[in-house]
Amino acid sequence: MKAVLIQLAVCDGETPRQRMERVCNRLEQLTDTDLVLLPEMWRTGFSAFDAYLTESEPLCGATTQTLAEYAKRRKTNLLTGSFVEQRDGHCYNTMALIDRTGRIADTYQKVHLFGFESRERDILTAGNRYVTAQTDCGSIGMATCYDLRFPEQFRAMVDRGAQLFAVTAAWPMVRLEHWRLFCQARALENQCFLLACNHAGTHCGVQGAGHSMIVDPNGVILAEAGAEEQVLTAEIDIEQVAQARRNFSALHDRVDL
Repeated sequence: MKAVLIQLAVCDGETPRQRMERVCNRLEQLTDTDLVLLPEMWRTGFSAFDAYLTESEPLCGATTQTLAEYAKRRKTNLLTGSFVEQRDGHCYNTMALIDRTGRIADTYQKVHLFGFESRERDILTAGNRYVTAQTDCGSIGMATCYDLRFPEQFRAMVDRGAQLFAVTAAWPMVRLEHWRLFCQARALENQCFLLACNHAGTHCGVQGAGHSMIVDPNGVILAEAGAEEQVLTAEIDIEQVAQARRNFSALHDRVDL
């Protein structure tokens, strides 16, 4: 299958509407994709905390409707990256999985909200479930940025059948080496593919690390972006997950005490 990550430059001086138009232009340039992934909070900008409530929208709001129309027309699975979802009086950092028919197949509300030099935890409500979604591209475990620091989430998704992790992120340049380490480690220790799509650009004084990547079940980076806006593409054979687990049975040899 052909997987595509759109590493978007989220910069000052651009409105959410303009950013949406730019993403749509990027999407229209893609051909024959099976799975597309966008970054975390790309419309609003992760650090634009004052805009969270004003830019919040229902699950079936402008962001998902626009992306669902594209997914249906191009017959591709699409992970929306995340946006501020308004639901039942609360706001969440939500990523939606849209299938090839344009249907929202599943959603994930970020469980581990970021509190260090961030107001995300003060404004938003944490999700209360890990998500592994069944698709024609395999079983996809969904995660968001800070979740990468919590290996128990990824192991729980593997226990629920995950073959591929889709991570949407707004990871900063100041902790780039942590990003690269965690992406490879989460793939290797769980013998899963990992797709991690990050911000580029500088917004609200925070420089995005970029370096979106696609990692195979042996922890090998198949493709990695630089620090600027970039579209990253790789061909993935999901059968390599079962092969990796047969060849080295670490998951089978686990001992729970």
